[in-house]
Amino acid sequence: MSAQRQVVADHLVVKAMAGSVETVRGQLQQLATHPDQVVVLTMEHARPRDSQALAETLLNLTPVISEIQQAHQSQQIEAVIRALVKPVPTPTHMLTQARMRASAINATFADGDWLTASELSQVAGFSMKNPSAQPNKWKRARQIFAVKHEGIDYFPGYALDDDNGYRPLPVIRDVLAKFGETKSDWLLAFWFSSTNGFLGGQRPKDLLKSAPEKVIAAAEDEAMGITHG
Repeated sequence: MSAQRQVVADHLVVKAMAGSVETVRGQLQQLATHPDQVVVLTMEHARPRDSQALAETLLNLTPVISEIQQAHQSQQIEAVIRALVKPVPTPTHMLTQARMRASAINATFADGDWLTASELSQVAGFSMKNPSAQPNKWKRARQIFAVKHEGIDYFPGYALDDDNGYRPLPVIRDVLAKFGETKSDWLLAFWFSSTNGFLGGQRPKDLLKSAPEKVIAAAEDEAMGITHG
C-alpha cells in the first residue's frame, strides 16, 4: 500500500501503510515529515491483501473516531453547564394555567362523547380501508372539528346526527363559521361543553338538536364579544 494514502480528520493527518516489516520501514523512511505518533499492528500468517484491508479499514474509521470524540466532548461540556446552571422554577401563573387546562380537558372528556376517525367511520358506515378519509374531509370543510390528544384526533359525538347516518349536524358548521379563527379546536370543545349564560346556564352541546338557532345565536354573541373585547 502506498504511503500516500491518507485521511485528514479535524487536525489529524493519518496515513496508512501495510506490507512486510521491510516495506513499512522503507515507507516510513521516505516520509517527507516525521509523524508525532505511530500505531503499529502486527499480523502473523496473513496474506498481503489481508494487511492492506485492515490498514484501509482503520484509515476509513479515522473520521468516525474524530466525530465520536467531538460528540463526547460536547456532551461533557453540556453536562458541566447543566450542573452549574441553577434550574429556573416554573412561574406560579403558568402552573395555575396548566392545572386549569388539564382540569378542563378532563371535564371535556368526562362525558365519553368522543370518537376517533376510525370509530366515527365505523358508526357512519364508511369503508374501513381508509377510515380517516371522510372525517378529515368534514374537518377541512369546517363541518366538524376535532381535538388532538396524545397525537390522536377525537371528533365530538354530540356533533353527529344519529337520525341521519351520523353525519355532522348543520348547526356545527354554522357555529364554526361564527367563531371563524377566534377559537382553537380545544377552545371550541370547552365552549360546547361549558354552561352558557346566554343559554340560561345550559350547555351548547345539549341544545344542538332541540334549539340549534339558540346555539348559533350564543356563538354569534360570544364571537362579537371576542371581536370587540
